[in-house]
Amino acid sequence: MNRRHFFASLGLFAASASLPQSVWSQRNKSIAGAIAADHPLQAVWQAWKTLCLTDEGRIVDSFQNSDSHSEGQGYGLTLAAAFDDVVAFDLIFKWTQANLAIRPDALLAWRWLHDQHPPVPDQNNASDGDLFYAWALSAMAERHNRPDLGEKAHAMAADIARLCVVAHPDGSGVQLFLPGTTGFATDTGFIINPSYYFARAMHDLASATGVAAFDKVADDGLKLMDKIAETQLVPDWITVDINGWSAAPTGYSPNAGYEAIRVPLFAIWSGGAERSTEVGRYVAAVSRNRDDNATTVFDAMSGASLERSPHPGYQAIAALASCAQLGTVGAAIPAFSTDQPYYPATLHLMALVAQAERYPKCVPV
Repeated sequence: MNRRHFFASLGLFAASASLPQSVWSQRNKSIAGAIAADHPLQAVWQAWKTLCLTDEGRIVDSFQNSDSHSEGQGYGLTLAAAFDDVVAFDLIFKWTQANLAIRPDALLAWRWLHDQHPPVPDQNNASDGDLFYAWALSAMAERHNRPDLGEKAHAMAADIARLCVVAHPDGSGVQLFLPGTTGFATDTGFIINPSYYFARAMHDLASATGVAAFDKVADDGLKLMDKIAETQLVPDWITVDINGWSAAPTGYSPNAGYEAIRVPLFAIWSGGAERSTEVGRYVAAVSRNRDDNATTVFDAMSGASLERSPHPGYQAIAALASCAQLGTVGAAIPAFSTDQPYYPATLHLMALVAQAERYPKCVPV
């Protein structure tokens, strides 16, 4: 099945669109089971699994030599939790624990290479993959009364906070979220990936595990995004030092590209997109660069389109962001397609979940 147009004239979407935002949010406090068993998106979840998930529980990144990453495992585990798919959840969890949970702490090695031995030559972590993974564990621990998952989530949360949350060099007390435990400190500050922040996941994880550092770093991250978006699109990478934020060093993308496209998506999924400066900045750039192929790389300063892609996952984010920011009813979110690689397909499914859970008025049309 390559395409599935699942949303036209469906009564469930029409009913959900009438719910006030505050009521909808209250009914979806946990990501676990956010998408009901009879929801039309369940068919899309099945299509995504066919495209990305092996029988062993490995999420395959076809753009990256068919290797796997803690990011993909974390995304897959979170989506399995959202759809309350215990079988897929346990498969992903089992494979990840066996192949990436090999560090001396509770975090995951960031990459597994399918054609090399050993398959994990670099045991550094990726904090976004760890965040999603721990978020999913904590949510399913509560939903299915599985204390083993809760213990693992707490251990991961504690180690993420201990190893990847650092104080701003300016002494202000602001907390920063490092992309990994090593390799992101400079002589004067830190290299930061803004798309690794996800306020909703951080707040949920703080509540579930009691690791309060996530509340602080989530709030500080939102302020950082707003500060950047006052003058430009949030870029893929930045440097933070005593003078504030600036462009990242040579070798790190200064554009708003494949990394930064997650910034508006995660802001929308966290709620409050209509008040988000970074979502507004992204929507303005999208509106100036309309085309059948969505822009995937913007010049962060000018908002000019530098690269486009025909994959519908990127267009899904643009359409949802415009609807959520402007408060309209109905969004031009394209039908989910398995004729796209892991990354845009996963962003596509996340956008659909975020729409159903947070912005029901933005029903795909």
